[in-house]
Amino acid sequence: MSTFDQLWAELEPVGRHPGSGGYRRFAWTREDAALREWFAAAAAARGLDVTTDRAGNQWAWWGDPDANGPGVVTGSHLDSVPDGGAFDGPLGVISAFAALDGLRADGFVPARPVGVVSFGDEEGARFGVACAGSRLLTGALPADRALALRDGDGVTMANAMRSSGFAAGEAGRDEETLRRVGVFVELHVEQGRGLAGLDRPVAVGSSIWPHGRWRFELAGEANHAGTTALADRSDPMLDLAAAIVRARELAADFGVLATCGKIRVEPNGVNAIPSRVTGWLDARGADPDAVRAMVAEFRGTLPGRSVTEESWTDPTSFDSFLVSRLAVLLDRAPVLPTGAGHDAGILANAGVPAAMLFVRNPTGVSHSPDEHASRDDCLLGVHALAAVIRDLAG
Repeated sequence: MSTFDQLWAELEPVGRHPGSGGYRRFAWTREDAALREWFAAAAAARGLDVTTDRAGNQWAWWGDPDANGPGVVTGSHLDSVPDGGAFDGPLGVISAFAALDGLRADGFVPARPVGVVSFGDEEGARFGVACAGSRLLTGALPADRALALRDGDGVTMANAMRSSGFAAGEAGRDEETLRRVGVFVELHVEQGRGLAGLDRPVAVGSSIWPHGRWRFELAGEANHAGTTALADRSDPMLDLAAAIVRARELAADFGVLATCGKIRVEPNGVNAIPSRVTGWLDARGADPDAVRAMVAEFRGTLPGRSVTEESWTDPTSFDSFLVSRLAVLLDRAPVLPTGAGHDAGILANAGVPAAMLFVRNPTGVSHSPDEHASRDDCLLGVHALAAVIRDLAG
């Protein structure tokens, strides 16, 4: 069994839901603790030094980044969206360990430290802010705001951290950790069909579209479903339906993408008219002005209603020299943009030279149990990542 297959087999059962076949790996939960233990064990088995930064992200180092750094870092994340696929995030972490194993087997000795990172809470599935671990690390997400975020059960991030044994009071931008990172390359399954159309197994990422999340509150009046006449109802579910349809129409008008994929209904009873509905809008596109204009129009459809921005990520262009270097190194690999957010984008916006590698996804399906990449393509991704580490750390 190859290193890749062994690591994949170890990680595959963690957080898998028996009903959907998808994964429920949320930040600061029992499943998250199991993922952290797996990462630490994989690092220890390779003699790597493991540290945890002030944001809760895990780092494993081959060499001393304080004495001989800054280093070359790769990795990704291990958490998931609700009922997500197996590849989004874990492919990058597993490939990082597998690439190091391959380099060592070839007798490679890096001239600078090499690190593997597992960023926490990249999906933001529990507390609503994507890339929370890397945002906290870089200061893009202030610690006081992060710690006050609440999940669907009202648990704050601070309390969730403490329950997991993490010192929440230390959370925040971590200058010491950032100084250790000279360059970051994240391998990720492609979340689209760009490579399938090009008939290539690996691409280099060039940029990330701007994207954001907004929460909107729709108040109504709770009442009995069997005794309240239609004319007498104040039903926020009707407002929600209109808002969702309008978001789709506006997205088409402005040439962007808009999704309402999460709602919370109170009191959430079959025979009760809701008193309140909370919805979330995800909007993104190539042009940040178009995204902002679309959201402004959306706000206008909800007069007097609360629409709160929960997160916003500016357009990200990865280091152009690094992107060109990697594309040439990997046999003139295609260079593709993406509409999906990643920790590499947060680091790039914080001034860290960064780039991404994408592994072909034959259907383009992602954030779903049907997400897939072939074993052969995954191994080609490991090979490409090893070549990148050799080139940058040699």
